[in-house]
Amino acid sequence: MYWCKTQKISCYFGVLLLIAGSTACNKPEIKETGAKIKYFDLKGYFAKEAAKLIMLNPVVNKTVTHNGASESKNIAIKAWKQELNLFTESDINKPAWRNSYKVTITPDSIVYTATEPDLKTRRITIVKNGESISAVYILNSTHNFLYSTTDQLTYLPGKSYSIQKEQHVKIIGDNNYQIKGNFNDGR
Repeated sequence: MYWCKTQKISCYFGVLLLIAGSTACNKPEIKETGAKIKYFDLKGYFAKEAAKLIMLNPVVNKTVTHNGASESKNIAIKAWKQELNLFTESDINKPAWRNSYKVTITPDSIVYTATEPDLKTRRITIVKNGESISAVYILNSTHNFLYSTTDQLTYLPGKSYSIQKEQHVKIIGDNNYQIKGNFNDGR
């Protein structure tokens, strides 16, 4: 640190600048406090489902398929929050999207359809049996000049969940993934 000894003022200034610069890069976390939820609370629903599944600890017959090659196992999943993460990430309750989805309500379902072409979550269908939810279907899609990806997510409470992902990446080609989990013990 010879250069610091000969130029103490420059050294101190450099350290202060480094500290100030590193703290300026930290963006404050913006929280939506008191914001009303306009659409179905997908994030809250899957948080409750994950908590319920952690408590019940069901055995799941899980099959993972990549480009036609499959592997199946009976497992007790410990990290349900991560397992259901793609469902949670499809939440459409962001202030900027308040008027970005068309809502169609029937006696047994609610369908949210994106009205803007750049929204990733294209459609969410909530199927109800009375007051309880019997199915959640989600369609996500992203397209740009380098790649396109489509996700079809299905959640049938107490029965199964599935994630189907189709990707096309220029130069690399196509990839197809599927994760299917069947609850063995009926939860």
